[in-house]
Amino acid sequence: MKRLIIAAAAAAVLFGLQAGAVLAAEGKALPERDWSFSGIFGSFDRGAMQRGLQVYREVCSGCHSLRLIAFRNFAALGYSEDEIKALAAEYTVEGGPDQEGEMFERPGLPADRVPSPFPNAKAAAAANNGAVPPDLSLMIKARDGGADYLHALLTGYAEPPDDLEVLEGQNYNLYFPGNMIAMAEPLFEDAVEYGDGTAATVEQMASDVAHFLAWAAEPAMEERKRMGIKVVLFLLVFTAVLFAVKRKVWANLP
Repeated sequence: MKRLIIAAAAAAVLFGLQAGAVLAAEGKALPERDWSFSGIFGSFDRGAMQRGLQVYREVCSGCHSLRLIAFRNFAALGYSEDEIKALAAEYTVEGGPDQEGEMFERPGLPADRVPSPFPNAKAAAAANNGAVPPDLSLMIKARDGGADYLHALLTGYAEPPDDLEVLEGQNYNLYFPGNMIAMAEPLFEDAVEYGDGTAATVEQMASDVAHFLAWAAEPAMEERKRMGIKVVLFLLVFTAVLFAVKRKVWANLP
């Protein structure tokens, strides 16, 4: 019995150490935020998405691609056809081949996808100390915590503890697994100038770009939720009708 107690105590201590190591590796617990798109009745905030697109274009797009999104998809953000054409034309994309079989550069069109900042992964790594910045199209879906994680990551840069050595090319972040991240702090106060007059605080910019990328990861979310609600209502009505029919059919039977 004594041996069993000692073994159980040792296992508990070992489990506690392992759990502590896991928590340390995973970083600080994520703060939960109340997003407008959460829940079955949630929807995207068009103003937040437009501001988030601006943050992406002016801050994030220098390193991160958005390869699954075409310019015409921005109609869902509330942009008109002319605004989308003007936005696409600000980019240069590869066109062709021409009649001689040569590729050429041309202004972007609404049907084009948002161009990547680097021609390939090796070029991206060479420009970022060996680290390839991930594509952001599905980032919200690809990380546990989704929008909460991205917002926490962007606002989680801090001074490291005195007893922690930060290697060159690494940055301390409260919410990144292991707390060391290659990406330097991207957001600073007034890094962008919002057209609607919203104050461009780090908190606001992180919230807006997380909101925009939540839409990018699932552009059909609102339509899916509307369809789901309609299906549930139909099933409820259909069930009530079947119950009424059943009672009518069996009412006169002994």
